[in-house]
Amino acid sequence: MRDAVILVPYDPDWPRRFDRERAVLDAVFAGSDAAIEHIGSTAVPGLAAKPVIDIMVGVSQLAEVESRVRALDAVDYEYVQKYEAQLPHRRYFRKPRVGARAFHLHCLLRGSSEWVRHLAFRDHLRAHPECAAAYYALKRDLASRFGKDDYAAAKGPFIERVVAAASASAGVGRPAGA
Repeated sequence: MRDAVILVPYDPDWPRRFDRERAVLDAVFAGSDAAIEHIGSTAVPGLAAKPVIDIMVGVSQLAEVESRVRALDAVDYEYVQKYEAQLPHRRYFRKPRVGARAFHLHCLLRGSSEWVRHLAFRDHLRAHPECAAAYYALKRDLASRFGKDDYAAAKGPFIERVVAAASASAGVGRPAGA
């Protein structure tokens, strides 16, 4: 049996939940130059999503995250190393350790291509409601046909098109003066 994808209508409490969790993470990353961002569908007003808040922490070195694994554990984050072979420049955590997940924590190098990509996607959907609506329609269709792993992979081409459009409109990759 496939692991079903459950989408729920947008919850206006998601930004407040992020803000509360950000305060927890600010304490964990105190003394560092970490930047904390709300990403994913729950960060886009009006967009239906899986009811899990995605948070991205940008650091200058992954050692900043690795030195805080115990502190993250103390606030109920589970360190999940199994994806590091595929994504060696990311440290991933989930909360809570037991029961339905409330938060996914993605720790990356601030300014890396993945950092920029996540922010570009979020910001483009926020600025273009018609694109967010198309993304929702795609997600609804894919959730009816795929389990979680295939669902995530099937969204990839759409996400890449949006990131490319966001980059083009921001002038990323164009010669100066173009």
